[in-house]
Amino acid sequence: MIKRRRFIGQSAAAASALAFPLIGGAQPKAVKVGILHPVTGALAFSGQQCRAGALLAVEDINRTGIRSLGGAKLDAMLGDAQSTPQAGTAEIEKMNEAGCSAVVGAYASAICLATTQAAAKYDLPHVVDVGVADQIVQRGLKNTFRFGPGYATCAQIAVSNLHVLNTVAGKPAKTVMIIHEESLFGTGTANLLARELPGYGFEVKDVVKHANPTRDFNNIVLRMKSLNPDIVIPANYYNEYALLVRTMQQQKVLPKAIYSVLGGAASSYKFLKEFPDAADGIIDCNHWFNPKDKRSAELRRRVEAKGLYFTYEVFMTYTAVRLLADAIERAKSAERAAINDALQKSTFSDHIMPYGPTQFVNGQNQGAQPLMTQVIKGDIRVIVPREYREAEPIFPLRA
Repeated sequence: MIKRRRFIGQSAAAASALAFPLIGGAQPKAVKVGILHPVTGALAFSGQQCRAGALLAVEDINRTGIRSLGGAKLDAMLGDAQSTPQAGTAEIEKMNEAGCSAVVGAYASAICLATTQAAAKYDLPHVVDVGVADQIVQRGLKNTFRFGPGYATCAQIAVSNLHVLNTVAGKPAKTVMIIHEESLFGTGTANLLARELPGYGFEVKDVVKHANPTRDFNNIVLRMKSLNPDIVIPANYYNEYALLVRTMQQQKVLPKAIYSVLGGAASSYKFLKEFPDAADGIIDCNHWFNPKDKRSAELRRRVEAKGLYFTYEVFMTYTAVRLLADAIERAKSAERAAINDALQKSTFSDHIMPYGPTQFVNGQNQGAQPLMTQVIKGDIRVIVPREYREAEPIFPLRA
């Protein structure tokens, strides 16, 4: 009887010992991914929008997990760059110490320039979601991958399309004034525009720089009134963009067109809802989703159901996280070197952007392009290129 009890006890212990590895095997180790944005400070609105997009993507990916890793989930480590490059760099150090396999971020060009450099020390894959400064991908960093277009591409497309619109309309616009924020993004964009516009027959009357944040645009708009440019081109973040255009409206400065290049509020449903009259007719060359893809409308519904606006920050970061997950899936590994290699070879096409399959050359996605949008009849519509067009452009807006 004693022997029988001992046998039963030993059998139960053996079964228990066998069971634990099976349970452990059913729970593959999560892949830790850094999600880094400026969620406090001057860029907090945009940073929070980016984070929302990232978390929606993580939610979608984790429904099935990374299949090649047995259904492993993504474990998002959230970081706050506090709207400064220094804070962004400090967060990269934390993410490296925590064992993150990769990072997605960090919205602003100046922050991305710092965080990609910091991540390169550890061979930490860094997918850039929004930052448009081309210096980000011009330093030969093997860990840096930008999914969207840089500001050189955006400026060239914007100026070329402005020339076409102006020519078709009989060349009513001859003079331009550029207003830009002072950081890497605004300064770089403005310099490119000032260099390109004269070649298309436009006279650049002035290029005006402003600080971040700026609480008063009255003096800049007074100068605008005295110069009386046919076209005003703003390149700034949301708060300053909105205040600039509202100040123009208040002072009754009505150029023939407000033609934005990477305008922080120009193609924003938030700006459209809050200031519909100021937004009316604004043209923007910016990050935009493929309006012909039904998944764009589905994602927009989900975002708005959370009480958020469907801004470029949301869908750019959402797609950047999906790009990273696709690379981890193909790498079949959470190792940094394997993920970097998979990103370099990426042909990711399961996305809502008008890019086609991904192809990285020196860290830049070659198919990435902005779309031209215009606020028409209370909505934001794609006007260029023709294959994505939802409405005919109105140019000039005013005689």
